[in-house]
Amino acid sequence: MRNFTPFVFLLLVSAACRNTVIAEPQNKVFRAGAAVSNITPPLGELVVGGWTPIPAKHIHDELFARCLVLDDGTAKLAIVLCDNVGIPREVFDEAKKQVHAATGMPASHLLMASTHTHSATTARGPSKVIWKDELTDYQKFLANRISDGVRRALNQLEPAQIGWGSVDEPSEVFNRRWHVTDPAMRTNPFGGVDDVRMNPPRGNAALVRPAGPIDPEVSFISVQSTDGRPIALLANYSLHYVGGVVSGEVSGDYFGYFSKFIQDKLGADDQTIPFVGIMSNGTSGDINNINFTQKNAPRKERYQKMQEVAQKVADRVYDAHQSITFQSWVSLGAQHRDLTLEVRKPTQEIVDHFAKIKTAKADSPSSHRRELIYADRIAKLQNAPDTIDVALQVFRIGDLGISAIPFETFVEIGLELKDRSPFARTFTIELANGSYGYLPTPEQHKLGGYETWLGTNYVELQASQKITETLLQMQQDSLKSLQQ
Repeated sequence: MRNFTPFVFLLLVSAACRNTVIAEPQNKVFRAGAAVSNITPPLGELVVGGWTPIPAKHIHDELFARCLVLDDGTAKLAIVLCDNVGIPREVFDEAKKQVHAATGMPASHLLMASTHTHSATTARGPSKVIWKDELTDYQKFLANRISDGVRRALNQLEPAQIGWGSVDEPSEVFNRRWHVTDPAMRTNPFGGVDDVRMNPPRGNAALVRPAGPIDPEVSFISVQSTDGRPIALLANYSLHYVGGVVSGEVSGDYFGYFSKFIQDKLGADDQTIPFVGIMSNGTSGDINNINFTQKNAPRKERYQKMQEVAQKVADRVYDAHQSITFQSWVSLGAQHRDLTLEVRKPTQEIVDHFAKIKTAKADSPSSHRRELIYADRIAKLQNAPDTIDVALQVFRIGDLGISAIPFETFVEIGLELKDRSPFARTFTIELANGSYGYLPTPEQHKLGGYETWLGTNYVELQASQKITETLLQMQQDSLKSLQQ
């Protein structure tokens, strides 16, 4: 539900239209603070995002954990976005443990997520559902830097005002799953033929229609000091990533560029207390910025397209920012639940299929070029646990709701959460508090395609429905706690 409640509508009507501040309740002070921690890895670490990891040979732009802390005088919330393709729950849990030990903030009030840049070095383990007890050196470094960033943001807390809004930018989001007429485009590594194809050839005559919708909405939260100095802006856009980097180079992708461009648009350069711009990833598991109907797209220089996307989104957010209403106090709340999901396991038929492939001669014809990759993934899954516990989270900021899901989440799920939410406004941050692969809906599972393949998706086929219903109940509970 994206319409304002009657109460909020009256507040908005009673306030002037340009950046008006609504008076705070008596004797209550709202505070905010923000900070960044550099999480750039050493050269030689493996860059992930493609089919084959490659060593990092150059840092094009530094990677960061960008942190925002809000305080209503009773509760504190922290939101952290990390320039990484996907960070395991165990790393985030270690960071939360450190923050709690140093500050007393409960883990349930700490939302930590990855942006999903495909040009960062890995913080993952060998499997998304099998965890080894020890953190790697980079994982330890990452957890330390995340916790440092939250603590530094807490150090920066000052009286503040907060506002939020949204604007549509449909020109850079496209569903990447397509119905196509050519069966050769729809083969899979399991020896079958799917109904849809991820990232089909552009402008091909076999293209019929996209297999799902898009979400063009850019949601954002803006925080200023009481005298109007920008402290931070957190945006949310359902766009997977952009890419277009030099092979082996490390970059934060358009998420990093947005942070720079929105800072410039808000005139927040060279502040004594630095401004922090943050872009979070919405529900974009089946979304990218490729227009597949366009056959001869103009070629772009390396890093050009991600800058164009970031600038376009920053411009749109800045324009919408001019008319939002700032409030000098809002109440905060948090809900956290662990949800147990079944782990998908290979059938004996699948095991036998890949056993034949691995024992075949090197010159044997292959029906799919990713067969050996999935043969390896299927072999690992035979030792996976039967269930995993995934962390779900809801933050309440006034009558704004933020849901957090630890998967690359299909856009339908985010749209359903918006439509059914009891909050006046809501958005979802994906790859939050963990990274467990793709989360299609049951209907999309029936169509097949890369995102549904076992070894890309790891949890039960009904997982999206269970997650959606749990989050909606958590949203209701959050509002009930506000009324008590």
